[in-house]
Amino acid sequence: MSDTDPVAPGLEAWIARGREVAGREDRARATARRRRFDTIAVHGLYDHLAAADNQGAIIEPAYLAPAQHFVDSDHLEAALGYLMPAWGYTRIANPTTHYLEETLALLEAYGTDVTASCVVTSSGMAAVHLATNALLAADPARPGSTPNFVTSAKCYGGTFMLFLRYASERGIGVRWIADPLDADAWAEAIDGDTRFLYAETPSNPAVAVVDIPSLADLAHAHGLPLLVDSTVATPACLRPLGLGADIVLHSLSKAIGSSGLAIAGAVTARHGIPLRVGSEEERADFATQLKLLPSRDFGASLSPASALNLLSDLRTLRTRMDVWSRSTLAVAEFLEAHSAVKQVWYPGLASHPGHAVAARDFALADGDAEGRPAVRYGTLLSFTLHAGLPAARRLFDGLELIFRATDLGRVKSVAAIPSISTHQQQGEAGRAIADVDAGLIRLSVGGEHPADVIADLAQALD
Repeated sequence: MSDTDPVAPGLEAWIARGREVAGREDRARATARRRRFDTIAVHGLYDHLAAADNQGAIIEPAYLAPAQHFVDSDHLEAALGYLMPAWGYTRIANPTTHYLEETLALLEAYGTDVTASCVVTSSGMAAVHLATNALLAADPARPGSTPNFVTSAKCYGGTFMLFLRYASERGIGVRWIADPLDADAWAEAIDGDTRFLYAETPSNPAVAVVDIPSLADLAHAHGLPLLVDSTVATPACLRPLGLGADIVLHSLSKAIGSSGLAIAGAVTARHGIPLRVGSEEERADFATQLKLLPSRDFGASLSPASALNLLSDLRTLRTRMDVWSRSTLAVAEFLEAHSAVKQVWYPGLASHPGHAVAARDFALADGDAEGRPAVRYGTLLSFTLHAGLPAARRLFDGLELIFRATDLGRVKSVAAIPSISTHQQQGEAGRAIADVDAGLIRLSVGGEHPADVIADLAQALD
């Protein structure tokens, strides 16, 4: 929109203009929902009309300017009062990040009747903090009460440490579930001050899975939301909202942003979630309320350049997860058959304790190349050796193709020893409850030919 556009003066005119813009996006959203997963990933809401507004660019532009110019004071007032679509300042919103948010929301709700919204953040941990912190506000109806939440202990080390910080600095009750498939343990941990249930599937690094439908039913019976970190699976392989979850979290820096050119996170929430404490606006559209209020004030905004890199990665997500998941299964089968390997954790193996649940709930969007239903289990596995940590260190140091780093979901295969890296600060007690063995090796399989990944593991094992 330029200063020369003929517009009727006054605040109401800007609000009416905003309704036109919002209506156009609603129509684009409805059109996108009728398309296949890959098409949504490629186009999102960026259609011919959007391109016409951006000098005809067929790829979403990166809006690098930090602030939006306003035509007049009425435009300013309508925009900053959230009375019309606008972006104002990149800490609040931005056109490029908006396209990423809309695409992610569509992909998370793909194949369901769920309506969802998304807010992207500067990191995956920013997303976890933003979502969980908002649910732990004081309850005016229960003065003096202490909020608590119930969470699987099998989660990313940074999440584990954040939750410990909630407990030590704010007195929040954190109730750890050692076995996320133990339904009775979840049920027994809930009381009148519980605010939400939290799970990670498949988890990092234990590669544990949870029964999302069962856990969602339990949460909803108590009027609570279920939060699921689905970073490892991505919406290409698992769509928790369609299984009953209320809020899905991602570190976009992992498999979604496989090129490794951006750090980012996302919170995607269905519309109309159960909350024991919170406003009607939060219940109606949790992610948008996070975006317009807490995210704005905490300043955990994503840079437009990073958003553009992630949009580029997102376009090939389903194809990548299809191929790389099959490679990971081949690697897992090789490791399971090797005499030096004690145990392998990968949901695609029949030996995995959560295999039946994963086989039921995981589904490659739109099936395989022939359109047949297909299950894909993601690109993360973990394994231990009979000789323990000393042998794990020797194998780790002997890798020649696979990178030694704390990253995962990357186009290049990456390995780590969590007990001395990502989960080091949890201490032995924390690692014990999270089932992180001292000699556990976490392996994220990338886009290389699986035979070359297996060859590198074989020479390191030898």
